[in-house]
Amino acid sequence: MFSHSWRYILVFAVLLLAGVVWGVNFLVSYTVQSQIYSETETIPKNRVGLLLGTAKYNDRSRNIINLYYQHRIDAAVALYMAGKIDFIVVSGDNSTDYYNEPLLMKQDLIARGVPANKIFMDNAGFRTLDSILRCRDVFGQKSFTIISQRFHNQRAIYIANHKNVEVVAFNAADGDSFWDVAIREKLARVKMVLDLLSNKQAKLYGTSIEIK
Repeated sequence: MFSHSWRYILVFAVLLLAGVVWGVNFLVSYTVQSQIYSETETIPKNRVGLLLGTAKYNDRSRNIINLYYQHRIDAAVALYMAGKIDFIVVSGDNSTDYYNEPLLMKQDLIARGVPANKIFMDNAGFRTLDSILRCRDVFGQKSFTIISQRFHNQRAIYIANHKNVEVVAFNAADGDSFWDVAIREKLARVKMVLDLLSNKQAKLYGTSIEIK
């Protein structure tokens, strides 16, 4: 059994952790509000849109599409068709021969009418931090539009703001399992702050790619 003093210490530690998580999430959400858009009519134009990757399928064996993925594709197509971006960098995980987020995103964008020569694949967007840094340093973009769900956009903008990149973000509609994702996002933001404080870099950089 815990002594009274250990119980107090445990309660204090739990409250402190909860306070840190709440504080980080409030800071991120509050400081990026002016950079987030949900309407194609109001968002400023950027030459390049950065489409952040996620798994296409919730259950590939039953062909169940992840709605977070589908809505990001919808958002990217809407921006391109509205003339608010000229090129799209699809950034995601391609760590194995059997899992290639950028290729799937490119194929689905083409199927929706975006020309293939307007799409560039970033195959080393393993994390949001990697995607932001690689769009800046590999693809040479100092200003671009981020495309994802609101909660993800908030974190991505916060990273970009601390990496000297000028960004706005366009909100895709949310998907299913929202609360599970929201909880994971809160913890991801704490990890993000630690990464920024330690000046963590992208896992891979490589040869520069010119978007033209």
